[in-house]
Amino acid sequence: MPEQLTLYSARICPWAQRATREQVDITLKESGLSYERFEVDLLNKPEWYAPKVNPVSKVPALAYGGPKVSPDQPSPESQKLAESLVLIEFIADLVESLRPKDPVIKAKARFFVETVTAKLPPAWYGAATRGESLDNVLAAIDVLQSLLPAEGYAVGEWSIADAAVTPFLARIDLALKNDLGAYDEGLGRKAWNTLHTDPKFERFRKYFADVRARKSFQETFDTEHILTNYQKRFSELREKRLGAGV
Repeated sequence: MPEQLTLYSARICPWAQRATREQVDITLKESGLSYERFEVDLLNKPEWYAPKVNPVSKVPALAYGGPKVSPDQPSPESQKLAESLVLIEFIADLVESLRPKDPVIKAKARFFVETVTAKLPPAWYGAATRGESLDNVLAAIDVLQSLLPAEGYAVGEWSIADAAVTPFLARIDLALKNDLGAYDEGLGRKAWNTLHTDPKFERFRKYFADVRARKSFQETFDTEHILTNYQKRFSELREKRLGAGV
């Protein structure tokens, strides 16, 4: 009998650009594992959440094993795990098909994740929240596509490497398309047009289309909710930056 698995997550995140929840959601969808999901209200967290699930009170988190109980009454016998990249690695350990078997390809997948997540999120957050140059985002995406094989996903077949980066790409694409960020008006749409028309990014466009077409992504990426969050969050940041004369 499979171990009990409960995902503690939150649809609303304190920072509008946060994508870690979707990394785990996508991986669980791809895994085929049976699991329960508990929505944590980040503005009114249950008193039991920190002491019984995650001492630092963050989401996402997993409870694994132990007796079958209600998610709001987590068992002390279950193992509690947290941090998105740790969680997707753990899920891949449970379902080996999510992780390449070849040691070299496995190392390439890890290198892909570490390289892209070290470059892309910081470049994007700098542009979106502080009005830094979107050229940094385009450069990070160029690095991503330089690591891709000629065809297929990050290391050929779909793996947790793709789960780790897809939510960031989707959120960046949504924000740029709608020109939402602390950068000057019009620069987001200009960068979006570059990504979607410049021959330089042809390989990226194919990769993004492939990962976006997966059912696991389509079932976990809430476009309307994220767009509404972005419209409020980033319009305020742009007004604040322009008001400060930055």
